Amino acid sequence: MPEGTYTLLVKLPTTATVAVGALGEQSFPAGWYAYTGSAFGPGGFARVDRHHEMAAGERDARHWHVDYLLGDTDAEIRSVVRTPDRDIECAVADAVEGRPVVHGFGSSDCDCPTHLHHAADRATLVDSVKRAHRTV
Repeated sequence: MPEGTYTLLVKLPTTATVAVGALGEQSFPAGWYAYTGSAFGPGGFARVDRHHEMAAGERDARHWHVDYLLGDTDAEIRSVVRTPDRDIECAVADAVEGRPVVHGFGSSDCDCPTHLHHAADRATLVDSVKRAHRTV
């Protein structure tokens, strides 16, 4: 399975409060989210399939921060942007335009403030994510 960097584009139809592991209880406003992660090592981009399964209620175990958002709300993954064979997770997360939501979300193993961004408008967020994957 190929490896690389990915960004999930997630729709959250209603505001939700979720306990996110060690980050504690967090509030997520309704709207669109971009979560950037990496898929290196065993399985590669199969990690994205696992995220889809979590959002569909087909998995219970939470391993990553995004599992709490996907598994404990009505969030839906609407699309995924991938950049194969490049470890650009932090650069993409830094380049995505959107409001940072939870400090430390998806970034507990790096110095980034967050790997999760929120926007009310889907088109603006999608354009930003695609541009970030293309240009970093």
